[in-house]
Amino acid sequence: YILVKDAHGSGTNIDVTQLPECVEVQRNWTGHPYGMAQGVESNQFDAAMFVGYHNAAGRDGNPLSHTMTLAPLWIKINGEKTSEFKLYSWACALEGTPTVFLAGDEQLCEDSAPLHPMLKTVAVKKGNGSATRSISPSLACKRIREESEKALRQDLSKAMCELPSKFTVQICYRDHHKATKMSYYPGFKKIEDNIVEFKTKDLFEVLRAMQFVL
Repeated sequence: YILVKDAHGSGTNIDVTQLPECVEVQRNWTGHPYGMAQGVESNQFDAAMFVGYHNAAGRDGNPLSHTMTLAPLWIKINGEKTSEFKLYSWACALEGTPTVFLAGDEQLCEDSAPLHPMLKTVAVKKGNGSATRSISPSLACKRIREESEKALRQDLSKAMCELPSKFTVQICYRDHHKATKMSYYPGFKKIEDNIVEFKTKDLFEVLRAMQFVL
């Protein structure tokens, strides 16, 4: 059984007629805190795989410089700029599903490798300012197919990541008035003109907050 989460923009991007019968697709958004990984809570999956991801807001590896929305200049968790991949691969871990594969820009692959002990990656592009240098689509598909097969042949019992025991979240907004407004979200406080901070030991609360403060 394979579940695909259509996780970009409107969540209605994938041509479902091109998928095999063994696949189900989760489309659009419900507002669930698991966001781009929603559906992982519905079953006990052997592994999670992420394709088409870009690095975090504030990082130079991809011109798509955002994390979830355009509201934040950056989001930091425990002092590190945080990508959508980090957030939602951690969401998978909350449900006992290890992440074993990632395809995206080169910098994201490099940043993410230490997060998961058996992560296989395919870098399909390299960013430089507002430009990218990409490999051909056919080569990207070939490498993704090869590395994803290798990822699933590993001993998946050893693939689970270790989640942090506590989370300090800082969000730097493009507009300072957004920080003032979001400082009223439970547990958030404004620490600079355009920065709010939130501390918790519960990753689910981090993911829940992201649905409201961005």
